[in-house]
Amino acid sequence: MGNVDYVYPSANVESSRRVAIPPPQPFITTLKNSLKETFFPDDPLRQFKNQPASRKLVLGIQYVFPIFEWAPRYTLDFLKSDLISGITIASLAIPQGISYAKLANLPPILGLYSSFIPPLVYAMMGSSRDLAVGTVAVASLLTASMLGAEINATENPTLYLHLAFTATFFAGVFQALLGLLRLGFIVDFLSHATIVGFMAGAATVVCLQQLKGILGLEHFTKGTDIVSVMRSVFSQTHEWRWESGVLGCCFLFFLLTTRYFSQKKPKFFWISAMAPLTSVILGSVLVYLTHAEKHGVQVIGELKKGLNPLSFGDLLFVSPYLSTAFKTGVITAIIALAEGIAVGRSFSMFKNYHIDGNKEMIAFGMMNIAGSCTSCYLTTGPFSRSAVNYNSGCKTAMSNIVMAIAVMFTLLFLTPLFHYTPLVVLAAIIIAAMLGLIKYEEAIHLWKVDKFDFVVCMSAYFGVVFGSVEIGLVLAVALSIMRVLLFVARPKTFMLGNVPDSLAYRSMEQYTNASNIPGILILEIDAPIYFANSNYLRERIARWIDEEEDRVKAAGESSLQYVILNMAAVGNIDTSGISMLDEVKKIIDRRGLKLVLANPGSEVMKKMHKSELIEKIGREWIHLTVGEAVGACNFMLHTTKSDLVKEKSGAWDKV
Repeated sequence: MGNVDYVYPSANVESSRRVAIPPPQPFITTLKNSLKETFFPDDPLRQFKNQPASRKLVLGIQYVFPIFEWAPRYTLDFLKSDLISGITIASLAIPQGISYAKLANLPPILGLYSSFIPPLVYAMMGSSRDLAVGTVAVASLLTASMLGAEINATENPTLYLHLAFTATFFAGVFQALLGLLRLGFIVDFLSHATIVGFMAGAATVVCLQQLKGILGLEHFTKGTDIVSVMRSVFSQTHEWRWESGVLGCCFLFFLLTTRYFSQKKPKFFWISAMAPLTSVILGSVLVYLTHAEKHGVQVIGELKKGLNPLSFGDLLFVSPYLSTAFKTGVITAIIALAEGIAVGRSFSMFKNYHIDGNKEMIAFGMMNIAGSCTSCYLTTGPFSRSAVNYNSGCKTAMSNIVMAIAVMFTLLFLTPLFHYTPLVVLAAIIIAAMLGLIKYEEAIHLWKVDKFDFVVCMSAYFGVVFGSVEIGLVLAVALSIMRVLLFVARPKTFMLGNVPDSLAYRSMEQYTNASNIPGILILEIDAPIYFANSNYLRERIARWIDEEEDRVKAAGESSLQYVILNMAAVGNIDTSGISMLDEVKKIIDRRGLKLVLANPGSEVMKKMHKSELIEKIGREWIHLTVGEAVGACNFMLHTTKSDLVKEKSGAWDKV
């Protein structure tokens, strides 16, 4: 039997160690355990166990508002670090906020509003110490694309603005509900490959959109695909403004140079963080001194002075465009969650602390609900701002409060200074930020590791660039879901062999030196057995048997007698799976073979017991390990051969 000499049982085929059938449990208990594993895998209520009522109240408040957990332990050293971080990210948030609001076809002041209220809410409810809250380019582009398809922001700015607030409200409600109902796993359908491709495609589209500002064009296509943008750009060559182009290229070069320097010298991270605000100041001074606004360089114009006005009365719940606002809110909410939670988890791993994804969803949802009522549009945790927050040494979410105070000061006193800020500088800021999202090295890595993930990534990218943001997202998610369904419907099956000089049985595809066991076929099913894959598995097992019998016949080896199914990876099975095993047993019996099971799990044993399949197979043919199953089969083969030899010798003696 391969390379191992077995000591066969002396008397009985049945092993003394039987596979146990789990004790029966009440249906309510089983349902409770299943729901707990599905919705509470991290057991968030564990900290409340065996605590007095007063302590439970305190823990409950701290769970909902983490600020009450870290605030009592706050120190002066923490304040110094958070003060530096907050001021640094504020210098980045102010120009980026104005730029992204323009990208969303919203008044620039909304970018500042959105960097004031939402960070305060997140500081109270968020669990990440490093996440810096604010608007993001991709969500801004989605807002402009989806709302702009129904409403022209130039012709009807008030309706467009109110729909943006309504979409933000729906986004917040959707995010909060996902967190409250513990449905965060829905966001997991946006795989890493999907996010890489989608973000790169969106970044490419955003960069192309900025050609309007760089070239000083007044009329531009509403489409986001590359064909429409290129047609719009090159059909207006006579409208290009060389002054704007030169200014934009100079500031873009400055921004990219400072970022490259900061990447090479991490200690000087503040240089790239201050570069956008520096560009805004220099650009504004240059335009003011040269009166460039009279020579084709477009400027922001007047920004309204003062804090966020209330906008709850502007939410439209009876508008004919309600479905558009709802769809925009849900899609932007999912994208914002995927980015924000991924960024938060990345930085939490660096500092070795845990963040609760569902709590983060609730925090994001509440800050967007509050934002929609205070003239803000969708916010999340952008990577660029959070990276600056992390590199500048933040200690707690207080850095968001410091940033919000800095933005508040700007809203109260400094908004008139942005009057002469050229739009071309904002375009350069957006392009510089977006180039960091085009991670070609990630695509190369996906190609090396998993070709299908690379296809998903490229589908998302080209779908966004040549179609639209919605098409790219739907295409990538559809491919990801299709792959999940393929994993379920077409699970892997392996033929196992004996690894030389061991009792281990492993895939013969992986271990090429593993040997077959004469007269025995060992198969492993590498997935739960459900209605979606039961027919496939029945046909695949029959094909394995056909192929093994053909191989044995061609090699002149001992005929096949036993088929062992290793069930170690079969975590669960439904009634269709039980019927499949019953059919496989009948197929094997008709061929004159014997079905043997190895290492079935508790759920499999429980359902086989209830369906009386164990009695049909025989308890003596269900073993704890593949090794025991092989030993039992070999014992039977050895016993059968000995009996045949005795019968033949007895017949000759009579003669």
